[in-house]
Amino acid sequence: MGAADAVPGVSGGTIAFITGIYEELIHTIKQFGPSALGAWRRGGVAGLVAHLNLPFLLPLLLGIAVSLISVAHLAVWLLEDHPLLLNGFFFGLVLASALVVSRHPADWRWWHILPLIGGLLMANGLPSLMPLISELGSQEVMLLAGGAIAISAMILPGVSGSFLLLTMGLYGTVMDGIRGFDMELIGLFGMGCAVGLFAFSRLLSWLLDRYHTATLQLLVGFIVGSLPLLWPWRELVRYQLGPDGQMIPLDYRYLTPGDYALLTGDAPQLVAVVALMLAGAVAVLLLDRSGRRSAAVRDNGSSATGIQETSARGTGSQQASSREASSHSQETSSKETSSKDQQGGRL
Repeated sequence: MGAADAVPGVSGGTIAFITGIYEELIHTIKQFGPSALGAWRRGGVAGLVAHLNLPFLLPLLLGIAVSLISVAHLAVWLLEDHPLLLNGFFFGLVLASALVVSRHPADWRWWHILPLIGGLLMANGLPSLMPLISELGSQEVMLLAGGAIAISAMILPGVSGSFLLLTMGLYGTVMDGIRGFDMELIGLFGMGCAVGLFAFSRLLSWLLDRYHTATLQLLVGFIVGSLPLLWPWRELVRYQLGPDGQMIPLDYRYLTPGDYALLTGDAPQLVAVVALMLAGAVAVLLLDRSGRRSAAVRDNGSSATGIQETSARGTGSQQASSREASSHSQETSSKETSSKDQQGGRL
């Protein structure tokens, strides 16, 4: 997820989605709030750890942080020197992701195509609105707003927070701040992320609880809608300059490898790009297979536990019945003996 979030055009939410941890992640993030204080008062540290699902969250956040910091250098280098190869890998990864997660659930209905189309339209329309953030003026306000928007996009499958930062004119600023450990910049951006994460995770959790299948189709639409942004052979046809003179992309023209070579004079690297597309797709299929196998193991474990509990309850019931029958037999025998003794006494 950290590596994906460092690359414009790719969403860490997509990685969470295809690895099967997306819904648990959203519901876990939602737990941060006033309810956490109540859990701490009721159960102490153990209650707080369970409430916040820290055994799940801490390893995930550690992996994201390490990957994001380490990949920040690599991502900038690849974007500058090998953009075709980088986009090729992630195009294959996201395309396979869309195919994997678009499987129709059991309760799918024809009208679920509407949120799917809505996701497609929003994924294509969001980037064109982002340059408005550069009109806020103050860089501090831009960093706060950019953090809130980017983190919300990062937890949406198919919507790249890094690409939205790029269209806001903030990508270079934020990546340079992370690489240089600029704590003031990281603090402002982090505050915006915290606000966006707190608010948006609650909205997503509410939608998943009440409109599960429709929300999943909306997320699939976001994933499919992000594919044009990752097409390797494209030409920037419209842009604007940000407040610091940086170029903010607004629109691309998508080309065939042959047209790309004619227009740019650069080699399309067709074989290498296609090979990396296949590598990205295979990675997703392996992750999906591993996730389904793990889910099956968990389900089998739950079933076995249920059978054992049922068996234990059945054995306990049999033992209790046996004890009751034995006790009843002893009481009956005792009463008969007492009755005979009384009769003998009278005689």
